[in-house]
Amino acid sequence: MASGQLSRDKALECSSSRHACHVMLYSDTASQLFGRTPIKHIVLMQMRFDGLLGFPGGLVDPSEETLEEGLTRELLEELGVAVPVSVEDYVESRFAPSHPPTSSSSSSPLILHFYVKKIEEEQIREIEKAAASTAADHGLEVLGMVRVPLYSTKSHAGFSCFLSHSFIGNARSQLVDSLLRLHLVSPGELRRALRSSQRMNAQAAQELRVALELTEEPRKQL
Repeated sequence: MASGQLSRDKALECSSSRHACHVMLYSDTASQLFGRTPIKHIVLMQMRFDGLLGFPGGLVDPSEETLEEGLTRELLEELGVAVPVSVEDYVESRFAPSHPPTSSSSSSPLILHFYVKKIEEEQIREIEKAAASTAADHGLEVLGMVRVPLYSTKSHAGFSCFLSHSFIGNARSQLVDSLLRLHLVSPGELRRALRSSQRMNAQAAQELRVALELTEEPRKQL
């Protein structure tokens, strides 16, 4: 079992830990970008209040509700529409990267439970509309829903650009693992996108250094 990963039953035995559930909602689509680039699949993520990308969901209390009941409740708050999640949609449980299970930790470890649910494209559209109009958390905990662009343009934009953004916790690895497991992208496509993302991040780091230097100029003039 991978580092930090637990079985569902073992995770639920950790009564002193905090628990959070998140889900990747996706569908197939025949849509094409600009009428020529097949989109193939729609994968939903969200821009969080902290500026990081993540999957919809949140904290749950296994002592008061099942993981699936808690996740379904969180989805109603964040998406504005009921999306029932079942045990059949469960994928894995693992400790959050910043919360390793150590006895010296001053805060309770956080265990992340991840789900993947396939729905119809029409349901995706309903979720996107409700999330922006009726969801209780819209504009607060959730700044907006986003689709993952799984295609690449001639200028290497699209999927690689999306992967270069900042993700919360292990959301990026959850996305990558799910795309491979469900065969939504090929290993070759993913490798090319990740390598391109690395180059983009290196360029972004240089641009940030230049921007930081510009903020120092006024102080030097004083």
